[in-house]
Amino acid sequence: MSRHVAIVTDSTAYLPPQMMDRHGITAVPLTVVLGNQALEEGTEISARSLALALQKRRSVTTSRPSPDVFAAAYRAAAEAGATGIVSLHLSAEFSGTYDAAVLAAKSAAVPVRVVDTGMVAMALGFCALAAAEVAEAAGTLDEAVAAAEKRAAGTSAFFYVDTLDYLRRGGRIGAAQALLGSALSVKPLLQLDGGRIEMLEKVRTASRAIARLEEIVVDRAGASQVDIAVHHLAAPERAAVLADRLRERVPGLADLHVSEVGAVIGAHTGPGLLGVVVSPR
Repeated sequence: MSRHVAIVTDSTAYLPPQMMDRHGITAVPLTVVLGNQALEEGTEISARSLALALQKRRSVTTSRPSPDVFAAAYRAAAEAGATGIVSLHLSAEFSGTYDAAVLAAKSAAVPVRVVDTGMVAMALGFCALAAAEVAEAAGTLDEAVAAAEKRAAGTSAFFYVDTLDYLRRGGRIGAAQALLGSALSVKPLLQLDGGRIEMLEKVRTASRAIARLEEIVVDRAGASQVDIAVHHLAAPERAAVLADRLRERVPGLADLHVSEVGAVIGAHTGPGLLGVVVSPR
C-alpha cells in the first residue's frame, strides 16, 4: 500500500513480521559475522543458532548495513509512492547504522528524516509503530517524526544478563564495570540511559535479579496505559513466567509482546538475557 510517509527501521527493532506487514514498515538488516561468514540478521542467522555459537565460544561480531542497502530501501519506498520517509534506528552509541542511513538519505529521491531513537529492540519497535500510525492517518513527515520522538522519550528498557562478558567484549559496557560484576559474583540489572547501557543495580542471585526486574517494571508502568515487550535469548521459560506476572500486576497494560531477540543484540548480551521494554502510549 502506498502512502504519503513511509516508515523504515532496522532489524534490531524486532517487530513481529505480521505487525510490520500490517503497518507497511520496512526493516533494513544488520549483519552478524560468525567466524568468516557474514550473515543477515533475521534471514540468514537465527537467535538460536547465534546462542549455540556463543555457547561454543565461537567468534561473533556485528556490522552495520551499508549506505547502499539503505539507498535501495529509500528508492523502493519512493517508487511505491511515498513522498517522504522516516528512518528510525537503534542508538548511534551501539552501531554505525544511523550514520549509514544519514549518508544514504542525502541522495534519496524524496525527503528522508533519519532519527537516532537512542533505543533498541522493541523500544525501537514501539517508536516505529508510533510513526506508522501517524503515517496511516495521513500525517505529515514532521508529525510522524514527532510521534516517534515522543514515544522514545517516554520509553524505558531494563534488562538482566547472566554475565557482563559479552557486553564488555563488544565495547558496550566499560571494562571496570564488567570486572566489578565478575569480582563480586553479582547478577547485573542494566538500563538504557541516554542511548547507552548503564548499570542500574547489582543483585546477588539470578532469581533475585529477575524478581527485582519485575518490581522495577511494575513501578515504571504505574497505572498509565502502557505497551510492554519481554525479550529473551535462549531463556523462553524465564520470559514466559515474567510475562505472566506482568499481565497480573500491570493494571494499564495494553499490548504485551514476548519474543526472542535477534542475533545482533544476542551477540552482545549472551544467552540468558531477559529484558523488558515499558512504553507508555
